[in-house]
Parts: sequence; C-alpha cells; structure tokens
Amino acid sequence: MPKPKVYWLKPIREPAPRSVLGIDARLIAMFGKVLQPDVRPLPDKKVRLIRDLLARKRQLNEARTQELNRQHKAPKVLAASHKRLIKVLDKEIAWVNDKLIQQVSEITVWQRTVEILRSVPGVGDGLAFTLLGELPELGKLSNRQVAALCGLAPFNRDSGQMKGKRRIKGGRAPIRTVLYMAMLSAIQHNPVMKSFYQRLVAQGKHKKVAITACMRKMMTILNTMVRNNQEWQMNN
Repeated sequence: MPKPKVYWLKPIREPAPRSVLGIDARLIAMFGKVLQPDVRPLPDKKVRLIRDLLARKRQLNEARTQELNRQHKAPKVLAASHKRLIKVLDKEIAWVNDKLIQQVSEITVWQRTVEILRSVPGVGDGLAFTLLGELPELGKLSNRQVAALCGLAPFNRDSGQMKGKRRIKGGRAPIRTVLYMAMLSAIQHNPVMKSFYQRLVAQGKHKKVAITACMRKMMTILNTMVRNNQEWQMNN
C-alpha cells in the first residue's frame, strides 16, 4: 500500500503593522510642512525647575483645600489628624515658596519684569512667578493673543440662526486660576480694577462675568506694561 502524500503549508508572512508612534510622527511632520509654525526654543533648566515648583505648589494647595473640606465634615475624634496634616502641608507650601523666590532671584533677565509686575496693586509673588514661568510670551504678543493664551478671550457659540452666549475656554488653566485669586484682592485694593468691577456690576453683569472681564483687563495692562518696560501708574 503506497504511503499517503504529506503536504506542508508554507506560512504566509504578513507585513509588520505600522506602529502608532510611526503614524503620529508622520502626521506631525506633515503638519509642520504644511503650516510651518514658528520655531520656539525649549525653556532652559532653571525655567523648567520653576514650572515644576509652581506645579508642586498647586498640588499642595489642592491637597490643603481638600483636607480643610474634610475637616469641616469629620467627627471631633479626627480633628487632630486633620490639623496635623494641614500643618505639614503648610510647611511644604512655605518651603516651595522659598525655593521659588530663590530660583527667580537667580534669573537676572527676569528681575525687571518682576519689578514691573509687583508694582501693580493686587499682583503678588504668586501671580508674578506664575506669569514668568507659564507665560514667557508676556510683552511679546498682542493683547488679544495674550488673553487667548490665558483662556480669557470670549468665543462665540453660534449655530445657524441660533446666537449663543459668548464664553471663555481653552488657554493655560494655571494662569487663569492664579489670576482669579489675585483679582479677588485687586478689586478690593486696586482703584482701577475696583472701579471697573463696580461699573460692570452696576450695569447688570453677573459678578463672575465682571471678575472675568477684570482679569482680561488686568492681563491687557500687564502685557502693555511689560512691552513698554513701564511700571504701574494710576492712569493705566
């Protein structure tokens, strides 16, 4: 009886799938070739350190706020635990603030900008350092562009015949958050911001809308001051 024939199937080699990383790289290359965006240099080591310190300060402040909120609802038996943790967070925030002051003082090209920013009533180290680290374009762009980068430029929400309310969106959230807290102080101690805020409220604007408008006006003033190398004056 003859032996049965054996057939061997040759494996089919499929082409290796394109990696997602390779696809992304090609899309980025096409984007750059078509739109040709401006080349921006990477921030140096000191600037990156300041940004890291600012990020750490935001994290610690958020943790402190969360712990304070928990403390209000916690039973008395846990009060000591909350107090201990809040005390530790306060020490860490103070340490970060000291490091920020030290690092900013070592960048000589920033010193004049720091003087200009601090000359504005309502602008403290927190906002000044945030603008230096997160908004290096300050004083180099138009007021409209700076407002958009901070997420303070209103955008239309229209569709066909429907006219929606204009709302702010996008931008660099850390700047907007710090600027909001600074504005709460500025509308109390800065005569220009206080008058502008009161006028908007008197016109029927919602208080948060008025504060947002004050934030946009403040960034316009700061951008102009830095561009003109001019400190705060009451006629700003």
